[in-house]
Amino acid sequence: MARGPIEGRIMVVAFEGWTDAGDAASGAVRRLIEACGLEPFDEIEPDEYVDFATHRPVIRTLDDGTRALQWPTTVAYAPTRPSARQPLAADAGLEVSTGNEGELFALVGAEPSRNWTQYAAEFLEIAQGCEVEAIVFVGAMLADVPHTRPIATAMTSDSRELQSRLGVLQSEYEGPTGIMSVLALAAQEAGIQTASLWASVPHYVHNAPAPKAVIALVDRLSEIADVTIPLGDLVEQSGEWERGIDEITERDDDMRAYIGKLEEQRDAVESPEASGEAIAHDFERFLRDQARRPDPRLRADGGTARQRPEAGTEPAADAEGDGPADGEAPEGGRDEEHPPPV
Repeated sequence: MARGPIEGRIMVVAFEGWTDAGDAASGAVRRLIEACGLEPFDEIEPDEYVDFATHRPVIRTLDDGTRALQWPTTVAYAPTRPSARQPLAADAGLEVSTGNEGELFALVGAEPSRNWTQYAAEFLEIAQGCEVEAIVFVGAMLADVPHTRPIATAMTSDSRELQSRLGVLQSEYEGPTGIMSVLALAAQEAGIQTASLWASVPHYVHNAPAPKAVIALVDRLSEIADVTIPLGDLVEQSGEWERGIDEITERDDDMRAYIGKLEEQRDAVESPEASGEAIAHDFERFLRDQARRPDPRLRADGGTARQRPEAGTEPAADAEGDGPADGEAPEGGRDEEHPPPV
């Protein structure tokens, strides 16, 4: 199917926490906010929704020397520049676009831990107030993928129009899900189209930000939102990130062998269709594991603290043959939050 940008007003959404592996999703949306000059205009207060033991407030010293708390609030951003879309022929109803900055909104915040129904109502009120026609949920998940290969992204949508325009499929996932799926279904019921964009992040580098995954998401967001998002220092950071991992794994025979197997799996599957199926399969297995038993190694920020194989041990069984064949993110796959669902 042919791909094209989403038309009309768009809101791009990301949450810090479990759906933000390597800080990639929130990092990509923040890059978009900066590039498009978006300014905060509304927020969802955290008291009723956020577990502060998971998303702790941060204390900072201001320029005047005073100390202040920064709470994990959900912030909505609106455009400050006029739309670049201008009529080509008023009587024909045609438009020409040199950018979509004037019709782009964003929302970023800590993933809510409770009262999701009430949170969804507040979220929907903001989206409807912006008169957005589509919402794109952005996520990043830990997966059995190698850091040495391009970070794969994938999209799904429950909207027939967006499926056709973006060249994506509807998610087929059924099972435990997260806040982005809740919000997406609420938006769909309110007549707002939704899509989900996901990236796969190597699980063995979960403790560090993944600039390579941010680049992958930024590139895809630029395409679907019809905006230019400069990469800035991300390219250099991505190179340093990859070289740093190479240096560590060079001293660990078990880890090097494990990554080699992931590379073989990724290289063996090149078609986007097969890649999407493989990632969806990996994501479903991950959700099932989480539903059966909470991982005692869950990070305080909501991400999974899945560890790399230690020296003298074998890689996890699912990484050897049961994992994704290549390392793409959920594209016509099934998901959790629209990848997987959103």
